[in-house]
Amino acid sequence: MAADRVFAYGAAAGLLGDLLLGDPRRGHPVAAFGRAAAAVERVLWRDDRSRGAVHTAVCVGGAVALGSLAARAVRRSPAASVALTGVATWAVVGGTSLAREARAVGRALQAGDVEAARERLPHLCGRDPQALDADGIARAVVESVAENTSDAVVGALVWGAVAGVPGLVGFRAVNTLDAMVGHKSPRYRRYGWASARLDDVAGWPGARLTAVLAALCGPDPRGAVRAWQADAGKHPSPNAGPVEASFAGALGVRLGGTLSYGGRVEHRPVLNGGGRPVAVTDIDRAVRLSRRVGWLALAAGVAARRMLKGRAL
Repeated sequence: MAADRVFAYGAAAGLLGDLLLGDPRRGHPVAAFGRAAAAVERVLWRDDRSRGAVHTAVCVGGAVALGSLAARAVRRSPAASVALTGVATWAVVGGTSLAREARAVGRALQAGDVEAARERLPHLCGRDPQALDADGIARAVVESVAENTSDAVVGALVWGAVAGVPGLVGFRAVNTLDAMVGHKSPRYRRYGWASARLDDVAGWPGARLTAVLAALCGPDPRGAVRAWQADAGKHPSPNAGPVEASFAGALGVRLGGTLSYGGRVEHRPVLNGGGRPVAVTDIDRAVRLSRRVGWLALAAGVAARRMLKGRAL
C-alpha cells in the first residue's frame, strides 16, 4: 500500500478513535514521554542554554527514533502500518479532550458557578483562574481552544503528512517539551530556550494552516482574514497570533487583552478589536469550529501527500 494511503486511512482512524474514545485515563503515551523528559531534566538541568539544547535533542530525538523504528518494523505489512499510524494519531491528537474540558467550563459558567469554572480552567490552560471573572474565563477558554486546535490537532497532522509516524510523535514531543520547560520562568528562561524555539519552528506550518482553515469554514471568513492580517503580528507568539486572530474574526469576538500567568500580569494586544466581547455561548461555537478545522486539516494533509507522490512519479 502506498504511503499516502497508509497515512490517509491511519490518520482518519486515529481521529475517529479520538472522537469516540478521547484520551485514556491512565497510561497515556504522552504522559509517559513527560515522565521520561522529566527524568532527563533531573540529570541535565543547569541554568544554561546548552544543557537545555541537549535535553531537547535527547527527548525529541529519542521520540523520533522510536517512531522510526516502529514504522520500519511494520513497513512490509500495509494493515500493520495503517494500524500503527492510527494508534500514533490517536495518541498524539487531543481534540476530544480539548472539547470536553472547554465545554465543562462552559457548563459551569452557564449554571452561574464561577468557582467551579475556575477550578476546571487549569485543565485547559495555565492562566491564574482566581484573577478572572466569568467573562475573562470565557475568553480564556476560546483562546485556548483556538491555540490548542493548532497545537493538539493540526500541527500533528501536518507533520504526520510530511513524515508519517515519526512526524506525528516528533511533533507531540516538541510540543510537550515546550509546555514543560519552554516558558519564561526563572528556572527555564535559559534551559527551556531551545525547546521553545524548536516549538516555534515546528508549529509554524500548522498554525498557518489552522488560521486558513478557520477562515474557510468559520461563520465569517472575511472577518477572519481581516483580523489575521491586522492583528496576528501584534501577538507575542508567532504561532498563537495567526490562530487566535483568525478564530476571533471568524467568530466575531474580541480576544486578547490583560491576563495573568503564575502571578505575572501580561497586557496583550487586542485581536479583532471591532468584535464583541466573548459570551459563554461562544465556547461551544469555538469547539465546533475547532472540530471542522481538524477534519479539514486531515483532508489537506492527505491531498498534500498525494500531490508530492504525483510529483515524485
